[in-house]
Amino acid sequence: MFRVELNSEIEAKAFAQAFDVRGDWGTGSRNEGHFMTSAAQRRSLEEAIVDTVREPLIVLDEALRVVVASRSFYRAFDVARLETEGRFLHELGNGQWDIPALRERLAEVIPNHTTIEEFEVEHDFPTLGRRTMLLNARKIFYEGNNSTSLLVAIEDVTERRALERDKDELLRQKDLLLREMNHRINNSLQIIASILLLKAHTVQSAETRRHLEDAHERVMSVAAVQEQLHPTPFGAQIEVRNYLTKLCESLADSMILDDQPISLRVEAGEGSTTSEQAVSMGLIATELTINALKHAFPGGAKGNIIVGFESSPSAWRLAVSDDGIGISTRLPDAPVRIGLGTSIVEALARQLGGRVTTAAASPARLFQ
Repeated sequence: MFRVELNSEIEAKAFAQAFDVRGDWGTGSRNEGHFMTSAAQRRSLEEAIVDTVREPLIVLDEALRVVVASRSFYRAFDVARLETEGRFLHELGNGQWDIPALRERLAEVIPNHTTIEEFEVEHDFPTLGRRTMLLNARKIFYEGNNSTSLLVAIEDVTERRALERDKDELLRQKDLLLREMNHRINNSLQIIASILLLKAHTVQSAETRRHLEDAHERVMSVAAVQEQLHPTPFGAQIEVRNYLTKLCESLADSMILDDQPISLRVEAGEGSTTSEQAVSMGLIATELTINALKHAFPGGAKGNIIVGFESSPSAWRLAVSDDGIGISTRLPDAPVRIGLGTSIVEALARQLGGRVTTAAASPARLFQ
């Protein structure tokens, strides 16, 4: 889009006459009294219009010779009018516009009735140095004398491209730092988990051993979630089915031994969530899966654990179920004892604005 400033009545009249020409952007008036029938009138109109445009602008004839150029063109490229008008474009400024790809594109506009939209040229200009230019070109057809011109607008986007490159480089560095940080976090979590497990094997107290093993499982659950989410930008949308599948694959590899006849699978429908919510969701699924692995299949029993997910426009539901020994049917009469894992799950559910329900039925149980 060109910004046109009309600084005098003469320019205003000349610009009004522009609507009596026909170009690729529209059709002019067909009032024969207004057709331009002389080269002098045509040149006067071209100069009046071109000089009102802030961006560098040139008008070429069919042979790609310069008919007229705007004042902004002369200022931007430090060339004189006498050295410009009547010369081929590729001859200007000691050949600074002798760009084969540009000449080829411009030569196609008039015979093929095409246009040029934001054609980017990166070139070393003698007076400007290396610059990046965007060019747009349209043909103008004068009905009165059946002549055609080519209107070429030039925009210097060097600074914009430099800013874009700087931004891309900053984003690349940020991603590298995040990957390195996540790698270090994951390694630290693995070291902590190994130390806790080692200590659990060396202590004499059964209660201390149990607490150390619980702490080891907590660290492993955080490590599993962190491993799946670390490539994801903060606040991005996460496809839940793919996320839970990878999370459960990681849990199965680290928690289920090769000779254990236990399968862990995901049954999830379509749905997505933010990366922040995915952290809490993943920790809940991990905590409940580890709980099922610990308690549902004593003595090497065979079984299945299913992590399910379904969503609607207004809500979603996450469920972890197994076909193990189940929770005691005397659950309502049993003494109330809230363990660390249950407290963690309930706290995470509150963060998500949800609630935890438990269905106990031997030989199965369901947490959701």
